[in-house]
Amino acid sequence: MPAALQMTGSLNPRSGWEADRCSIAQTLEVLSTKSAFLILREAFYGTTRFDDFTRRVGLSPAVTAARLRELVRRGLLEREDYQVPGQRTRRGYRLTPRGADLFPALAALMQWGDRWLGEDGGPVMLRHHGCGQQVDVHLLCRGGHDLKLEELELAPSRTPAARRRQPRRR
Repeated sequence: MPAALQMTGSLNPRSGWEADRCSIAQTLEVLSTKSAFLILREAFYGTTRFDDFTRRVGLSPAVTAARLRELVRRGLLEREDYQVPGQRTRRGYRLTPRGADLFPALAALMQWGDRWLGEDGGPVMLRHHGCGQQVDVHLLCRGGHDLKLEELELAPSRTPAARRRQPRRR
């Protein structure tokens, strides 16, 4: 029987925290609907206008408005006024740095879907503008090592404030 694909270590993740402090649960609370993910996808693709979000995601105007309000309230998008010459001022939306930080997670979801669900590998791919090569999402430790799930170890974290202060490797 092949080895189980799971993290190593013996830490009982429930011994030091409650589920309401779980980062995954908190993130899903922010992005609690499929439409929120799809609106973010469109924002990453460059969509800024309400009507374009509605059309490209296939939502009703009421659902689009509710999702955009929620994403603005959560700090992932911000409103930005724009005006087409001869028309009234309208509100557009753009990603905030907080919203842009979600891109690796969405790219990982896209990569997984292309591999496991797409018959032809998916309708679009991410490509590095500088060299033209396809982009893959993968895990790196801060030492620069490419990792597989079975090489990860679950360990207690530092305090949230200390985690926020430590610069992230890009």
